[in-house]
This record gives sequence, structure tokens and C-alpha cells, in this order.
Amino acid sequence: MKYDNITRAVFLKRPNRFIAEVDIDGVRETVHVKNTGRLGELMIPGCEVWLTEPGTPGRKTRYDLVAVRKSTGVLFNIDSQAPNKAVKEWLDGQDFDYVRPEYKYGDSRIDFYMEKGSGLDCERFLMEVKGCTLEFDGMGYFPDAPTERGVRHIRELIKAKNEGYHAILAFVIQMDGVEEVRPYAKADPEFAVAMADAEAAGVEILFLKCHVEPDEMVIK
Repeated sequence: MKYDNITRAVFLKRPNRFIAEVDIDGVRETVHVKNTGRLGELMIPGCEVWLTEPGTPGRKTRYDLVAVRKSTGVLFNIDSQAPNKAVKEWLDGQDFDYVRPEYKYGDSRIDFYMEKGSGLDCERFLMEVKGCTLEFDGMGYFPDAPTERGVRHIRELIKAKNEGYHAILAFVIQMDGVEEVRPYAKADPEFAVAMADAEAAGVEILFLKCHVEPDEMVIK
């Protein structure tokens, strides 16, 4: 997935989880942060950030903050909408006969429903997508804050697996150089338990490695 326009800035501070203050060529600007996670290890005053300008009428902020360069030099896409967009592009290039986003299953909306074949030979797939923006020493972790919704979705995948679906928990790694994502039990022990239960039940855990540029993120 690619952004139509991109602007470099310097991060100053984050008054709350929805907005940040940045410096664009000497001009102070309040921007929308497209990720409500904590991102404390990324958004450090003085770091390089990248913004897009959607141009939507009536917006309170002109720009969206979508990427951050960590102190290690690695560029992170932090746009919480980017993983699903990138996965949709990736799925369209796979050999599925049908792909439907936002599929109602049980008490949840699962990110993607896919089919291969038809009739009695039809294979059904459910995929829940999680974007990984937390990294320590080359290993990815999820989540960076408690996520009741994430735990509920995993429980739905386990149920779907037991009902004959191919159930997939996909982690989109929103940075280069990381190949695996582990549950971050320190932030959410219930998610760690649910992920272990999913693996034991036969839910496929998929790590989707990405290449990130300021204006794009592509699943490799």
C-alpha cells in the first residue's frame, strides 16, 4: 500500500494518544496520530517522522502521522489501517477464488474471509490481522497495550477452526528486519494465553514480513 503524498517532520511531543506536535521546516504543527497504541519506544522528542495530507474537508488537523524512524535507524510504519490494506493487496495476488474483508462471524467481525474452490470442494478461510509496531532486539511483539478485542478475535478463530475453517492469525510486521512476533505478556497476559491456546488448537500463526519506506509498506 502506498501513500499519495508524504512530508518529513521532527516529532516534538504527544499530548494525548490521538495527536502529536511536530516541526515541519521550522513550523510547529498539530497532527493526527494514526495509531492509538503507546509507541513510547518510538515517539521520542527529536525523532524523524513522516506525515500524509489526506485533504479531507472539515478535518481538525491537516496531516496524519504514519511513520517513525526509531533511534536504531529503522523506519516503522505506525498507521493502524495500513496492515489490512497491505494484506488485501497481498491476498489479491494469492490463489483465492473469493476474498471478502470485514466478515461477520460469531460476535465479531473478522478481518478477512476467503474461499478456494466451490461447492462441496470449497475450502473456507478466516484471517484476523494484527499490526506489529513493537520491537526489541530484532524480535517483534504484540500487543503493546491490553486488547480485549484481540483476545475475543482469537477465541473466535479457535471456534472457527473447530467448525472446519482454515483459521489464520496474521501479524503484519510494520518494519524491516523482523521475522517473528511473540505475545507481549507483560502488556497483556490474557492475549499470550489466547495465542498459545490458538496454536494448540491448530490455528495457523502467520508472520507477514514487510518492506517499509516513508510513502509505502509492502508485504514481502
